Amino acid sequence: MNQLNLKTSRAWCIKENFTQFWSYSYKGAAKRFFKAWSNNAMRSKLEPVKKVVKMLRRHEEGLLNFSQHRISNACAEGFNSAIQLIKANARGFRNFTNYRARILFHCGKLNLAMA
Repeated sequence: MNQLNLKTSRAWCIKENFTQFWSYSYKGAAKRFFKAWSNNAMRSKLEPVKKVVKMLRRHEEGLLNFSQHRISNACAEGFNSAIQLIKANARGFRNFTNYRARILFHCGKLNLAMA
């Protein structure tokens, strides 16, 4: 049990250290930090951590672009989540027009109250 707690705390520390990455505003500095952090994380011998590092390395260019542009796709993901919820609640639509109308109604925040 103690060994499990040690591994969990090491993984948590590695994750928390990565949060510093988001503070870099220069791509070169972010790249140096990412390389050092990912090499350190790979030496952790924690397989789940190594799996995440490999995934982040595949998306390294996109991660580094954030340091320059400071934009994300969070709004698009939020809309996608709302659309998926509409789709799941409906259990199917008779046609695309009805589906589209429901998306526009819910995501457009339309006010149907009489003026």
